[in-house]
Amino acid sequence: MDTSVKTFKIISTLEAISFLVLLCIAMPLKYIWDMPEMVSIVGMAHGILFIAYLIGAYFMKEKLNWSWSILAIVMFCSVIPLGPFYAEKKYL
Repeated sequence: MDTSVKTFKIISTLEAISFLVLLCIAMPLKYIWDMPEMVSIVGMAHGILFIAYLIGAYFMKEKLNWSWSILAIVMFCSVIPLGPFYAEKKYL
């Protein structure tokens, strides 16, 4: 497997995990237990991984000759919890 595909898979997995941690751990800590510190930390990490995922998806479009519709689906998967796992399994 090509290193750029491997790198995108790692970014995809980390982005999905950070999104789940943000939704399932950090947000309840902030809004239920009034502990907003975790959202700042996890939110920043997720934001960086989200941008890296979108940029990586565009590079994968070029490398794997995806159509624009596949690129749109892969990018849309980034805003759905567990979506990057689906995109990784289906298109990589």
